[in-house]
Amino acid sequence: MAGVGNRQTVYLSVGSNLGDKLDNCVKGIAALVAGGECELLAVSRFYRTSPVDYTDQDWFVNAAVKVATRLEPSDLLKKLQTIQSQMGRKSNGIRFGPRTLDLDILLYDEQVIRIPDLEIPHPRMHKRVFVLQPICDINPAIIHPVLGKTVADLLKQLDAQDQQVVPMRSQPELPQGGTP
Repeated sequence: MAGVGNRQTVYLSVGSNLGDKLDNCVKGIAALVAGGECELLAVSRFYRTSPVDYTDQDWFVNAAVKVATRLEPSDLLKKLQTIQSQMGRKSNGIRFGPRTLDLDILLYDEQVIRIPDLEIPHPRMHKRVFVLQPICDINPAIIHPVLGKTVADLLKQLDAQDQQVVPMRSQPELPQGGTP
């Protein structure tokens, strides 16, 4: 695990399919960096994406962010869950169902972590275009620490004709360590 004072590079997925989806994502990113515990290093393009797994719901807006943090993985997870709750995310009982804001830890440096309630790398990231395409926008050469392949290679190998990922025409202004 990360030692005190060591900054870790972390990739997160950001998504929403309820309310003002793009605004929810931007506000979630702003909340992430507002306390100074996470520094925003890069943001992908934002995409409109078709739902996966539970498909009887509205399309999502998704992006990926790269941050530097000194937070331990479990503390970062708690921070993300707090932000999601503050943004109105409810536990609706539908796995992969609609949500105001979804923040997932995808990669935490090259670490492989399996503890209760947290698995890194994200256990389904290699199966999801809406995760891999935004990460490729930031850095297509990132190596998945379990699969040993770049995210670009994982994206190329994915046969996901049912997963639509469409770049949004307008991209929002994003926070640089504070509110947007």
